Amino acid sequence: MIRAVISDMDGVLYRGKHLIPGAKEFVAKLLEKNIPFLFLTNNSEQTPLDLKRKLETLGISGVKEENFITSAMATAEFLRSQKPGATVYVIGGGGLATEMYRVGFSISESQADYVVVGKTSHFNFEMLKKAVRLIEKGAKFIGTNPDVIDPAEDGIEPACGSILAAIEAATGKKPYIVGKPNPMMMLIAKRKLGCHATETLMIGDRMDTDILGGMEAGMRTALVLSGVSTREVLREFPYQPDYVFEHIGEIDIKKLEA
Repeated sequence: MIRAVISDMDGVLYRGKHLIPGAKEFVAKLLEKNIPFLFLTNNSEQTPLDLKRKLETLGISGVKEENFITSAMATAEFLRSQKPGATVYVIGGGGLATEMYRVGFSISESQADYVVVGKTSHFNFEMLKKAVRLIEKGAKFIGTNPDVIDPAEDGIEPACGSILAAIEAATGKKPYIVGKPNPMMMLIAKRKLGCHATETLMIGDRMDTDILGGMEAGMRTALVLSGVSTREVLREFPYQPDYVFEHIGEIDIKKLEA
């Protein structure tokens, strides 16, 4: 029985500035039937308020800030549990910096307990140099998510994993990654929903993060082919989703209530 839904956003609900077919109707059904749901996204650039407003501009209304968990939020919570009051150097968007401040961290470019990296279109050589030097001085290397590419309107674009790879190449050190497929994000989501894993459906467009993370957390999984992973690459993985759909509009809401 499916009683709750966790869904990715990029490549599932929208691609760039365009809704994916059936996304608006799918969310409307969740709200209409009072099915608990969360949008669990590896996007670390935007805050829940930013994401809520983005959905509204695309025509999806009724979603609250409480319906979002970002990799920036999960990263901040994890680091606070490890070292309260830490100093961090942040490479990422406003959403990531906001979450660091929210948990009581200070941000510094000269000394840091952690170098925290998320996706940003403003990444440059100076940032790379600062990150490398801080890690050489002992700062721990943290990534919000491993996604190397993200779906965009005109194809794909580099994502957080591409930036992590540059820093790793320069330092020889691998980052600890908090976002999907790390089950930590799934555990945070399950606690927030209050539903058992076997009663929860994870919907995503990536085999290596969404589907893997959902499967390892014990959830049912649905892959949509509207984002990164294609039907052809399914054969390359040793695990498979429970369901495969062309897009979220093909997911029959009645199955979620069965």
